Amino acid sequence: MSIHENLLGGPPPTHLPDDPEPRELLANGTAPADVAAKYPTSSLAWAQLCDDAFERGSVVESYAYARTGYHRGLDSLRRNGWKGHGPVPWEHEPNRGFLRALHGLARAAQAIGEQEEWERCSEFLKDSSPTAAQTLG
Repeated sequence: MSIHENLLGGPPPTHLPDDPEPRELLANGTAPADVAAKYPTSSLAWAQLCDDAFERGSVVESYAYARTGYHRGLDSLRRNGWKGHGPVPWEHEPNRGFLRALHGLARAAQAIGEQEEWERCSEFLKDSSPTAAQTLG
């Protein structure tokens, strides 16, 4: 038996490949819009734009950034073997951009009164990574 074998018979966790450049640029203070322009497939850059917009009260803008990061993340997950469900662990740092975008989408949907989207995204986050749901609130 492999240490990574899922004893419940569900899909294995998806671990996105590391993409350190956007993370490093953001950590060094590069504007998230510049990072997203240079690395448009980076969910992390879009998630940061989402968070920044939400913090300044631009909820619709936050929603749009989150939706972009979410869809970029879904594309990446699918390219890396994800079949539409299963764990996307927060503990694997490259997964955090997608999970943050998903959380941001739920948060913005709730803020504009889009109840069904808030519920769907909140459940999706919990199902993908209970740790992310707890960490991100």
